[in-house]
Amino acid sequence: MWGLLDRLVATGCPPIHTYSFDFGPFTIAGAPGTDKSPFACCPRRTILDKLLVDAAAESGAEIRQGFVVEEILFEDDRAVGIKGRSRHGGSVTEHADVIAGADGRHSMVSEAVCPEQYREKAPLLAGYYSYWSGLPMNGRFESYIRDKRGFAAVPTHDGLTLVIAGWPYAEFEKNKQDIEGSYLKTIELAPAFADRLRSATRQAPFAGTAVPNYFRKPYGPGWALVEDAGYNKDFITAQGILDAFRDAELCATALDESFSGARPFDDAMGEYQHTRDAQVGAMYDFTCELATLEPPPPELQQLLQAAHGNQAAMDGFVRLNAGTISPTEFFAPQNIEAIFAAAASRAHSVGAIGERAP
Repeated sequence: MWGLLDRLVATGCPPIHTYSFDFGPFTIAGAPGTDKSPFACCPRRTILDKLLVDAAAESGAEIRQGFVVEEILFEDDRAVGIKGRSRHGGSVTEHADVIAGADGRHSMVSEAVCPEQYREKAPLLAGYYSYWSGLPMNGRFESYIRDKRGFAAVPTHDGLTLVIAGWPYAEFEKNKQDIEGSYLKTIELAPAFADRLRSATRQAPFAGTAVPNYFRKPYGPGWALVEDAGYNKDFITAQGILDAFRDAELCATALDESFSGARPFDDAMGEYQHTRDAQVGAMYDFTCELATLEPPPPELQQLLQAAHGNQAAMDGFVRLNAGTISPTEFFAPQNIEAIFAAAASRAHSVGAIGERAP
């Protein structure tokens, strides 16, 4: 959509054609993409961020590397500018019609404007990751789901594979005392993958995180919030960059409508908030449920077992997790009915064949 996919591929970011979810008794595997976007990518942020900055500069944006914002300026409760310092140490003050905070979960803009926060959930999952060489993935993203544990592996730049393991947040402090041991014990829950990892080499220290889940009102007098500053959910569904692109697009469109005079600021930005919340609400709930690492509810277990072996249904589940389709689409009653009907048909066919066998 932003015309940067070819540039990303040219950096050597490996395409991912298959997502695999190993639940122990069975595995759901399928294609994350569509005919228009046939594969997924997991780029290193050091590479992706430079692509985005370079593209913004080419589009006419002024880029100031190494600039530190120290204060958000207000007049009559309206955000009107920022005060900061350049990489050369000089103090700088800038004024603007809107101050957009795309500055992450610990957003200075959000802290300054104190937006309404809603649908909040405390951290649910603690995860640690590192990068490994000598662990070929052959275009696959692999996820392993076990009781109170989960881990995933995905190929990225420079021949490296990101491997992340997680456990409930309640165990965060205890497991932090032996990060490597806790990490490797989680991997051992899938012995075949653990054997592969033993042949690989860890190339980076372990890094860990646990994040809160929330929505924030993303606009107000003279300010706007984008990406994690305005909305965040657990990393278990790996939707952060996708969310960032969507929010940036929605917010930029709304600001353009406001600046051009096509719509009042509150109307345009109110639609931004409404559209954002509507598009991510179901995925937010699905993600928070997964992040508990509790066994799937019986009805979901039955659905996944019915989907197993049905490639169209498995592709649907994969695309749900990849963010290609919404949970509301996959869990729509007519889709669920079709999956169970196909499973019953397959079972009937197998039974009929068995009855005719000598």
